[in-house]
Amino acid sequence: MKKVRITAVRCASYPDLMERYENPLEHACCVREGQVWIAEGWRMPEGFCVSAWESMSAFVMALAHGGGNFYDGWMKNPRAAMISCNDGFRPVSFYLEALDEDA
Repeated sequence: MKKVRITAVRCASYPDLMERYENPLEHACCVREGQVWIAEGWRMPEGFCVSAWESMSAFVMALAHGGGNFYDGWMKNPRAAMISCNDGFRPVSFYLEALDEDA
């Protein structure tokens, strides 16, 4: 099983939707562009967002076990995936890539 690098590459925010639909939050997403985590196989990295992990864990597991080439060549790198968290108000896009290093 391989390690998988998870990099936050884009953080979006939709204040108009937040104002219209969301109840005020004390602690919203604290992910910053450029942050990097390493997944040791199927284990969620320490300090990682649980909601984001639920969106990507199947892809992380597949990459960790040698899978890839999702959706018939969707990514230029067949050992990678671009996955966004499921927060419709402040989605974060994560680049997942299998490393050659064993978990």
